[in-house]
Amino acid sequence: MSTSGFHLDTIVDVLKTIAEPTRLRILKLLSEADLTVSELTKILGQSQPRVSRHLKLMLDARLISRQQEGSWALFRLSRDAAADVLVQELLTRIDDADVTIRRDAERLEEVKVSRREKASSYFSKNAASWDEIRSHHVADKQVEEALVSLIGDKPVRYMLDLGTGTGRLLELFSDLYQYGIGIDSNRDMLNVARANLDAAGVRNAEVRLGDVYNLPVAHNGFDLVTIHQVLHYLDDPVAAIRQAARALRPGGRLVIVDFAPHGLDFLRDDHAHQRLGFSDTDIETWFGQAELEVGPSKSLAAGKVDPEKLTVKIWVARDPRTEIADENESTQSPLEFVA
Repeated sequence: MSTSGFHLDTIVDVLKTIAEPTRLRILKLLSEADLTVSELTKILGQSQPRVSRHLKLMLDARLISRQQEGSWALFRLSRDAAADVLVQELLTRIDDADVTIRRDAERLEEVKVSRREKASSYFSKNAASWDEIRSHHVADKQVEEALVSLIGDKPVRYMLDLGTGTGRLLELFSDLYQYGIGIDSNRDMLNVARANLDAAGVRNAEVRLGDVYNLPVAHNGFDLVTIHQVLHYLDDPVAAIRQAARALRPGGRLVIVDFAPHGLDFLRDDHAHQRLGFSDTDIETWFGQAELEVGPSKSLAAGKVDPEKLTVKIWVARDPRTEIADENESTQSPLEFVA
């Protein structure tokens, strides 16, 4: 975002909106984490109606955004708002040693600890299942090293991770992108991802509840889209690839990690896999149908050829467009939540 001067009206409107201690405290908290009304109420020690009123005023001023997840909603800073740079500058001027701010930070940490405990509980319940699958393929570290090698170290502006799960890819590439978004349809996994990203100190990413068949992001906005070990759970993988392709900006890349064809039927019966791997022909055909150019790929076999082992495949495709996006496409910032 440009750091050029602001219109006088913009400055006045921002200052009017946040010229109240509670609203400034809320902005400070949201700069550290995405929070619900109930969490903010707990931290601030104020009634829910009062906190909700402050949130509405800042929503109307586009200083924050609201993301619905089932029966509750998360609030976060509107990082794409016109006044974002101004808000961020004001927040940096707050003295963290201030008694009220320090107390807010302590209560925020209590909220984060509670989140981590819930995430750990969910992860523990499912760890055995995931470990069983991992035992049949190369170590995650090898897959990550291959991903880093294929994607490279050239910085990108926006990254989108579909089926983000634990948020590991957002963490792995947090130094590469300016801002990242993870999408997952499982609320428990979103809690795990938020806890992991917070523990890793990743502040330039968020995760959202969403459907890979109907992504809650604008088209033509992302330099890098990843789909890591997700396609084999889907009944219509090509539809998900098309959605991912629509999210790419011209020249952007789509990276898919999944299994090569295999015969381990227990994955279908015990772990809800709908597809027992994908061939290069499958993926390359679907890339073509999504109007993407096929790029490099890599196979990671688990030791010697063994019918009881899985081969992990990484496929890369590129959006061939070199000019700006079609004027008929959405011009929304990719950070805006699309309901």
